[in-house]
Amino acid sequence: MNDTPDASPDTSPQPLPPSPPAKKEEKEDSFPVFLLKLVLVVAIFRSFIFAPFNIPSESMLPRLENGDYLLAAKWPYGFSKYSLPFSLPLVPGRLLASQPERGDVVIFKAPPTNDVDYIKRVIGLPGDTVRVIDGTLYLNGRAVPKERVEDFVIPVSPNTKCARPKFQSEFEVADEAGKAVCSYPQYRETLPNGKTYNVLDFGQTVTYDPKDINADNTAATIVPEGYMFVMGDNRDNSLDSRFPATKGGGVGLVPQKNLVGKATIMMWSTDGSANWFLPWTWFTAARWNRIGGTF
Repeated sequence: MNDTPDASPDTSPQPLPPSPPAKKEEKEDSFPVFLLKLVLVVAIFRSFIFAPFNIPSESMLPRLENGDYLLAAKWPYGFSKYSLPFSLPLVPGRLLASQPERGDVVIFKAPPTNDVDYIKRVIGLPGDTVRVIDGTLYLNGRAVPKERVEDFVIPVSPNTKCARPKFQSEFEVADEAGKAVCSYPQYRETLPNGKTYNVLDFGQTVTYDPKDINADNTAATIVPEGYMFVMGDNRDNSLDSRFPATKGGGVGLVPQKNLVGKATIMMWSTDGSANWFLPWTWFTAARWNRIGGTF
């Protein structure tokens, strides 16, 4: 007889069979959803951070040339519907409003239609009295210092026509290489806050039909609260606050609520000679020395 006790049953826990690996959920956005997100990000960036602007005229020579492309900071003066694409009325009033300083180069919606972007320099703020006498700017009864400096010279190109046609023969000359250039009388102005910048002055008595307003001799204008007086640096070729706000004409006194942004950095510049079908001309037309300049 076998007295060896029977082996007790194994009651230790048995390992569970491995569970099948969980399926990794991958949810990729469809192209329309991705495109919508991209549009939203770009809209936010352009509305509240930076937005590109191009310069289509010579009204801000010598600082800005026709064919310049710059970035404007959107936050320095606050936000309004004019900060948004198509001026969508989604922002009530003006949020985080801040007043520009004299001498700032600003982008704004031009009165009276408030649907076209203009770029000018701020000259007068609320309470200031602005006047031009014989081509000299007066601010609060005192002449703004104006010092003659070297002529501003710029090559003739598709984007540069030597001012208005009536002045072309006077300012178009040949440089040492025999190439046609525009040579303009240039002055340095200094505002009371110490801001300095260069302006062009042809020394002409300038009038604009049909109003026949003399831009070199204006009546004293007191800037009301909430407005600003702006001028182009090309004093004899700029429709600005010296002229009443008319469609396609002057802008009059500009409401600060129309501010869009402040010029900050030059990101591209072209003389207009590029041909889309000749890629190498994209580079030969570039004004490389202007790219990266700040304000």
